[in-house]
Amino acid sequence: MTLAPNGPDAGALKVFERFARALLEEAGARALEYFRRSPEVHDKAPAGAALDPVTEADRAVEAHIRAGIRARYPDHGLFGEEQADEPGRSELAWTIDPIDGTRGFMSGFVHWGVLLALCYRSQPILGLVHQPYIGETWAASAHGACFYRSGSEIAIATRRCPELSVATLATTDPYLFEGAEADAFASLRRQVRLTRYGADCYAYCMLAMGQLDLVVESGLKPWDVQALIPIVTGAGGVISDWRGGDCSGGGQVIAAGDIALHRAALAYLELT
Repeated sequence: MTLAPNGPDAGALKVFERFARALLEEAGARALEYFRRSPEVHDKAPAGAALDPVTEADRAVEAHIRAGIRARYPDHGLFGEEQADEPGRSELAWTIDPIDGTRGFMSGFVHWGVLLALCYRSQPILGLVHQPYIGETWAASAHGACFYRSGSEIAIATRRCPELSVATLATTDPYLFEGAEADAFASLRRQVRLTRYGADCYAYCMLAMGQLDLVVESGLKPWDVQALIPIVTGAGGVISDWRGGDCSGGGQVIAAGDIALHRAALAYLELT
């Protein structure tokens, strides 16, 4: 494929999206073979550190996605959570998070998803999240964001919410932050109307659908966030690190449905 200076055009991105949605549906079916069936859980964390779980499902799902991409796009790079990096010969590469929300998955909750990002020159240009148990998929690029369920395709957008006092905030875990980060998050939490916990990637999808307004997290890896960047921005939102910069490498992340709200929230976070 010959790429323009800015990467694939809208038509090419749609072809990639259709391929990726079909592949994630197959991979999601593999995940469901283990869901609520007590899969074996391994802890990747060093002794004394917080639990960093991986299950048989994570490994099976990532292997399936990698095999599908290799078969269709052998020149593309492959990067993921559970296997070694495979740089390709193309300027395009895929980033895989086989199960984002493994703690929820192993506990039988539904707030988890299979994440896949297509990157051009290391920047995510297409993002997908698939939740196979309830049959929901989000896909987005610079050309817009869509929600797929039961054969329907719905364009989605964030909602206007410029003020913290009426905003709904989400984060994965109230104990995700330590030290100055914890103080900054607590200060921000006191400004909003409602805070919700435990949704992992699902929170960003709800933000893109206009169901909540802010997501604030820390300690993320590239595979945790790269698929979510196009979903948030494609729906009209903004996502950055806590200083307003690029967050595609992970770390501290803030997403907002409204740019004014993003600026207001950053005032509580950017000094940490």
